[in-house]
Amino acid sequence: MARTIRKPFALLTALALCLAAWPALAMAQLPLVVVVATGGTIAEKTGAGGGAVPALTGDSLVAAVPGLDKVARIKVVNLCNIDSSQMTPEIWAKLSRAAEAELAKPEVAGVVVTHGTDTMAEGAFFLDLTLKSNKTVVFTGAMRDASDPSPDGPINILNAVRVVTSPQAQGWGVVVALNDYVNAARWAVKTQSTNPQTFDSGQKGYLGYVMTGLVERWHPRPARLHLPLPDKLPKVTYLTTFAGDDGALVRHAVDKGAKGLVVDGVGAGNVNAEVYKAIQYALGKGVKVVITTRVAHGGAWPIYGDQGGGLTMQKAGCILSRAFDGPKARLLLMLALANNTSPQKLAEYFK
Repeated sequence: MARTIRKPFALLTALALCLAAWPALAMAQLPLVVVVATGGTIAEKTGAGGGAVPALTGDSLVAAVPGLDKVARIKVVNLCNIDSSQMTPEIWAKLSRAAEAELAKPEVAGVVVTHGTDTMAEGAFFLDLTLKSNKTVVFTGAMRDASDPSPDGPINILNAVRVVTSPQAQGWGVVVALNDYVNAARWAVKTQSTNPQTFDSGQKGYLGYVMTGLVERWHPRPARLHLPLPDKLPKVTYLTTFAGDDGALVRHAVDKGAKGLVVDGVGAGNVNAEVYKAIQYALGKGVKVVITTRVAHGGAWPIYGDQGGGLTMQKAGCILSRAFDGPKARLLLMLALANNTSPQKLAEYFK
């Protein structure tokens, strides 16, 4: 009789142990996503002075996301905790190296970067240019800080992890994903200073959309440029022109050691005669000059032939950027100069 009793008891014990271990076994089957935290509004709370200030670590951000443990296993890397108005290309270089190290691990599905929205489009583009890996990297953040009654940070992190782990997002590379929309790093731009629906891709269109936990794929990623990440980045200055501009800022940038200049022209990429003279001064000093435009869409074109017209500046040796706005053109020029890119290839980059 004793032996008869022991068998069911042993079976029940084994079953209980299996059930107890089931959550851990299920969790082990989930993909591993690395969250690299850099700060921004998503990690800020209202301080004693009344304004939002850095307050939360990446671990705190992840812990505040309901249901995240059902989507992926999470590893957190706390890179820095600053408002993105304080970002620099040197910090993005550090971020690129940290992300590359994680992406190189076979067990890592991809990376989520929490970042402030002020310079997020630039940071994402910098990593798009410098990362070797083709795994998905999602930049996300928040427009409302963690003290807000309705913070958008948690849902943005959850959706970012969903994008990283979705088969629909494979091949997208580096993207910017907030408020359910997914933008290519190449085209992403912040369009509204306070509203959660701020990032879009203009005429190029969104890559996709996240709805009820599913990723809809609308477009493939655009053509990608890759430039090796150098040990040191050259000084490249970005300026915008205006009515009555005398060119003093261009000359000052050259005299202060700029190796490259990106100048936002007006219209299709034009400047006045005084600014053109200053640009000629820069070219004469061996400074590479890229002309962009203040206009949201269309880029710079060699149409006008007067002093400071796009055609005139192109003939003088300037590069006209059709593909990138001023802030992104600056980063591309910086990396291209660091890699001693030939003039022919450099011009191709901006088409």
